[in-house]
Amino acid sequence: MSDPALRVEALEALLRERGLVSSETIDAVIQHYEHDVGPLNGARVVVRAWTDPAFRTRLLEDGTAAIAELGFGGPQGEHMVVVPNEPGIHNVVVCTLCSCYPWPVLGLPPAWYKSPEYRARVVREPRQVLDELGLSLEPGVEIRVWDSSAEIRYLVLPERPAGTESLDAEQLIELVSRDSMIGVAHAEPPK
Repeated sequence: MSDPALRVEALEALLRERGLVSSETIDAVIQHYEHDVGPLNGARVVVRAWTDPAFRTRLLEDGTAAIAELGFGGPQGEHMVVVPNEPGIHNVVVCTLCSCYPWPVLGLPPAWYKSPEYRARVVREPRQVLDELGLSLEPGVEIRVWDSSAEIRYLVLPERPAGTESLDAEQLIELVSRDSMIGVAHAEPPK
């Protein structure tokens, strides 16, 4: 087991031993974040914005309210701001203080998002960090870094891939990844 996994297991055992939380509660929380919140929720928001211009407008004006229209919200998603990728502009999200993250639309944060290296470096050298994560942008593309906080969580609205006009919503959802909504990847073109 990795060091973090061992720490989690030890902490869980201690909480159960002291009667502060039950195994059932822990399992329910994990199930909730695996099945009820997560990247699929965010992908549904993105696809709705790609296919419904009025929703896209509402989403960019008041992310929290527009996301709530689709039934997503709650803790860690109370104040959502959506930033759109556009030709020549690429957005990426970080939380430099800790790991503030929009759980209702992205689920559990990836380990790299919480790492001190990502949090420090993406602000100073975003192009290099994106390149290391597998996203190479053209030199002329402006990169905007958005710093999430306890007050505001950001969600990137990735550009819709070319050649997807004939795809239905379920097919489009498959193109949207958690990483594209953080800004460290593009939405994938259809295969």
